Amino acid sequence: MTDIRVAALYHFARLDDYREIQAPLLEKCLAEDIRGTLLLAEEGINGTIAGTPEGVANVLAYIRSDPRLSELVHKDSFADELPFLRMKVRLKKEIVTMGVPGIDPTHIAGTYVKPEDWNELISDPDVVVVDTRNDYEVEIGTFANSVDPQTTFFRQFPDWVKNNRKALGNKKIAMFCTGGIRCEKSTAYLKEQGFEEVFHLEGGILKYLETIPEEESLWQGECFVFDERVSVGHNLEAGSYDLCHACRHAINDEDKASPLYEAGVSCPKCHGATSQERKLRFAERQKQMELARARGEVHLGSKASSQPKKT
Repeated sequence: MTDIRVAALYHFARLDDYREIQAPLLEKCLAEDIRGTLLLAEEGINGTIAGTPEGVANVLAYIRSDPRLSELVHKDSFADELPFLRMKVRLKKEIVTMGVPGIDPTHIAGTYVKPEDWNELISDPDVVVVDTRNDYEVEIGTFANSVDPQTTFFRQFPDWVKNNRKALGNKKIAMFCTGGIRCEKSTAYLKEQGFEEVFHLEGGILKYLETIPEEESLWQGECFVFDERVSVGHNLEAGSYDLCHACRHAINDEDKASPLYEAGVSCPKCHGATSQERKLRFAERQKQMELARARGEVHLGSKASSQPKKT
């Protein structure tokens, strides 16, 4: 067992005083030497934190001490080193950005399906299985025969639903995402749009990979995560992907063997879409990162800027 505990957490709850919560929460995280990012909004809390097992436990207990957040959901994994450089507590309009006013998962949402029952549900030919994640996440792994909405941002998902309403029809719809939070909103949106039989994977892909033995799994590939691990596989073990620091897409050994790949500057996915000016800027950033590494230091432009936004 490695020493660093990583906890992905979220909870929808009405937090009218979320601005006042920010400073005390940050102070508690810093006191426990915790790193990561937490988002606070009127609709709840979301984020990922990492640190010692005791430190993470203390922060989770602190959050749950607020009666409105007592049922906070979190999922644990472990890492060999801290996947974040700093601790941030940010104020947002939404803890996961859909951009549709009035969607409240605490009042209406789909039916939870436990990981142990998920295979049976998505194997039903009358069920439409929808991956609610973004394209750069889907490209490295998903469930067999699932529908990819090909969204770049989660706020594009409602338009996809509107454009595919006839195709979805009156069918049963099973939805999944990384940790469950996007499905809370996406299923609530579908229910408000009049879809009746809407289901979502409880705990998300991470809970499924943690719970279901690999030999019984219907998951194909790896699962993109929003920290320096980049991806995880079954049992939540660190995956085989790195991150292109230019376009923030996951890249594998084949990508890195391409003549279009230059560490920190470009990869086959972005080489033709990045201006020469940006390539020069990325090259200078990479140079400074390597110089810092040679001095035994960590350059703030490496981990801090390497991850795509969770939207």
